[in-house]
Amino acid sequence: MTEDGHGIPYLREVLVFLAAAGIVVPVFHRLRISPVLGFLLVGVAIGPHGLGGLVGEVPWVRNLVIVELDGVRSIAELGVVFLLFTIGLELSPRRLLSMRMAVFGLGGAAVVACALALGAAAWLAGFGIAAASVLGLALALSSTAMVMPLLAEHRATSSVLGRTAFAILLFQDLAVVPILVLISVLGGNEVEPSALEVLRSLGEAALLIVAIGLLGRYALRPALRSAARAGSPELFMAVVLLVVLGTAMATAAVGLSMALGAFLAGLLIAESEFRHEVEVDIEPFKGLFLGLFFIGVGMGINGAAFLNHPFQILAAVLGLFLLKGLLIAGLIRLFGQPWRVAVEAGLLLGQAGEFALVAVGLAAGAGILDRVGSHHVLLVVGLSLMATPLVAVVAGRLARQLAGWDAVRREATDAIALPADGHVILAGFGRVGRTLAAAFEAEKIAFVAIDLDPTVADAARKLGRAVHFGDAARGEVLRHAGADTCQALVVTLDDPRSVERTVRTARRRWPGLAIYARARDAVHARRLMELGATEVIPETLEPSLQLAGRVMAGLGMREEAVADRLSLLRDAWSGRLRG
Repeated sequence: MTEDGHGIPYLREVLVFLAAAGIVVPVFHRLRISPVLGFLLVGVAIGPHGLGGLVGEVPWVRNLVIVELDGVRSIAELGVVFLLFTIGLELSPRRLLSMRMAVFGLGGAAVVACALALGAAAWLAGFGIAAASVLGLALALSSTAMVMPLLAEHRATSSVLGRTAFAILLFQDLAVVPILVLISVLGGNEVEPSALEVLRSLGEAALLIVAIGLLGRYALRPALRSAARAGSPELFMAVVLLVVLGTAMATAAVGLSMALGAFLAGLLIAESEFRHEVEVDIEPFKGLFLGLFFIGVGMGINGAAFLNHPFQILAAVLGLFLLKGLLIAGLIRLFGQPWRVAVEAGLLLGQAGEFALVAVGLAAGAGILDRVGSHHVLLVVGLSLMATPLVAVVAGRLARQLAGWDAVRREATDAIALPADGHVILAGFGRVGRTLAAAFEAEKIAFVAIDLDPTVADAARKLGRAVHFGDAARGEVLRHAGADTCQALVVTLDDPRSVERTVRTARRRWPGLAIYARARDAVHARRLMELGATEVIPETLEPSLQLAGRVMAGLGMREEAVADRLSLLRDAWSGRLRG
């Protein structure tokens, strides 16, 4: 029986958790802010260091907050398990092999360099060797939950920036295993273990991992195949949960963490043909329990610690971004990427990741970190996560400035040879830009393309195409591309903000220029029309019309009638946009 008289333990805490999650997710989704930030803020608000501190003065507040954290930690631990399971599920040997140089070369160098530098900083700050080692490794990892949505929002996941950041994040996911093992080995000792004891414990952990791998290889697939053949979604889900929680309990039973077992379970399923089905089935559990975990972390953050040492905490957050940003940017530059990509990726990955929250909690529970030190580190990690969206904006602006300088520098050696007759300028040479270029070439329409990715420009020029590096949002770049004499400018960039800047610049400097632009949706299309675009096509419009045309033709309509109907739909949409 619980304190509230109910037969279900921690029922009130679960209800408060679920209510908070139901508020945070839709609100932050509408604001286009990562829910992780919202969960952390809600955790701070409903925790004992937030509104929970008012229980003595305002008793009714007790129904809206959580004061006792024991039950919360029990629930939130499931969030850690599912977080590590999904990280393992996203990895696969094939994926790693296809990006092995970037993942193991650049990613490995970034983790090692950041871990050494941050570990040394933690040791100089007064932490012991064991604590400094864990903190250096944990803080070296960045936030996949923050970085990837930000890249997706700007349509940059497939760009050089996106691929570079993803490669580093991928190796950081792999680094989770040794960090979890290290925490398990160092924890629970009154004195710091000797090197021989650490090696012996690591060897035992390695043997257990091999045993789990062999058992999973020969027993997991038959079990999942048998559940799938039964045709029962409930049975299949039960087997998956059995694998996840069973493996987590097995590692915990021998002194390792449950999170390590969950990660191994995800890695095993990632190699099977059931990976995608499991991803779909586990998605609701992942989001829910991950949200509970972050709320639990927020509840454990003591705002009073920040008020006591505000400048030290803020300096630590700033130092974290600068140290990681400089190290990662320098390594990316050494691996051949331009400075604009290096600087933006370095700052994007400068925060501490969500796994640092896991690692700090595990290290505190294992006695590696004391309570005060863990609170300070959690504050630094939480504030760095909260600052990431703002840092991303600054990084993007700095990258554009560096790209502009690079474009000016290259103009002296990369003069654009303009066609003799009027031509078309293509701003962007991605998927849409390449398709347009092929159509122009088939119709003998001369064009000059501009792309902000130097590798794209260089690869296209090797094939004999007039594609040049530059930022089309800069007037001088458009002028060098022949905006004074061209027939039209076609903007096909992926990033909506880049499209807006390009249209604004071109309309301001060349009022009579015909500007055709690609829009993300109807709202973005109206914005581009307001900025002066001549014609705007949302990227979802034509595929929808083409699909509708195929359906109508399949239902027996004549081709002429289908063409007329699609033309009327286009005109109607264009009229609504202009109206």
